[in-house]
Amino acid sequence: MEVYLDNSATTQASAGVLKAVSAAMTDYYGNPSAMHSMGVMAENKVREARELLARLLKVEGKEIYFTSGGTEANNMALIGAAMANKRAGNRIITTQIEHASVSNTMAYLKEQGFEIVTLPVDRYGQVKMQALDEAMTEDTIMVSVMYVNNEMGAVEPIEEIHRAIRAVNPSVVFHVDAIQAFGKYKIYPKRLGIDLLSVSGHKFHAPKGVGFLYKNSQVKVKPIIFGGGQQDGLRSGTLNVPGIVGLAVAAEEAYTNFEEKQEKLYQLKEQFVTEIQTIEGTKINGYPGRESAPHIVSVSFDGVRSEVLLHALEERGIYASAGSACSSHKALVSPTLKALALDKKYLDATLRFSFSTQTTEEELCFAVGALREILPILRKVTRR
Repeated sequence: MEVYLDNSATTQASAGVLKAVSAAMTDYYGNPSAMHSMGVMAENKVREARELLARLLKVEGKEIYFTSGGTEANNMALIGAAMANKRAGNRIITTQIEHASVSNTMAYLKEQGFEIVTLPVDRYGQVKMQALDEAMTEDTIMVSVMYVNNEMGAVEPIEEIHRAIRAVNPSVVFHVDAIQAFGKYKIYPKRLGIDLLSVSGHKFHAPKGVGFLYKNSQVKVKPIIFGGGQQDGLRSGTLNVPGIVGLAVAAEEAYTNFEEKQEKLYQLKEQFVTEIQTIEGTKINGYPGRESAPHIVSVSFDGVRSEVLLHALEERGIYASAGSACSSHKALVSPTLKALALDKKYLDATLRFSFSTQTTEEELCFAVGALREILPILRKVTRR
């Protein structure tokens, strides 16, 4: 049996997405900026995709900008908003547990003279609101907080954060990395007070290499990619029509029978957590239940290095990950795990298991059974 439990890294494209992408590459393959009918056909498909995403978010179509994925959307939002608003101040607030596409962008902005304030989180991975209150000043121009943490599934109190920052400075730009949240939660940016929202398609069964940024039309953002002036000049470059069409199909599929799909994920998670906790020397990081994301479980295994356990599972056809896939090839301790103040013995002994609606109970039982067999053997070898 092959068991794929790394859906937070990427997901398998759905059949509907494959069909739509194929049609875009063979039937309406014109450049959407071209004036002829083939170009107009492609442009219409892009417009339909934009309008669909806008309906799902309850925003305007002109506020959706397509990107090459989540990393670009985060860079575009953070650098673009910082540069556009630097006359109002130079203080930017973020958290200890952001994805590298945010934390490394913040490091770049620090080099450009911005003051970056990093908020601590509690042992469940949630932002300490008192720290946010203390960090907020009148010269704060932007706050960036992820909706769902990609390593251990913590869900941040987005609406509460919005109220806290607006109480001090109503003009602060509020950016939310929703890359692990889109498709798992219903997200309405205007209701939540979100000005900029980043999304990546391959996290919810769309192709890799496509995403989008929601930008409130009232928010100033400078472009960081220059060229032919596509997408109102904010993001130049020939639009990835197959990717965009596939993204729209995947988004529509994700929010069709949404409650049923979300409930399935929670039930899978609860089954997995219940079983995993019966294995000696295991520790669930963050909230184990419905207070955290429905598709992510972070587990620390006493006495076993994560890399060794990953390869042992892979030999049995089980695929998980050790932290973020974007940095999994680097021998670095996860900033997220360090922020949780985990015991040092767990920092290099933690795996992430992540599910999709394609995951089955049988697959989870197989994975837990394998762990029961593998762990005692690995621990015995380690003790030697």
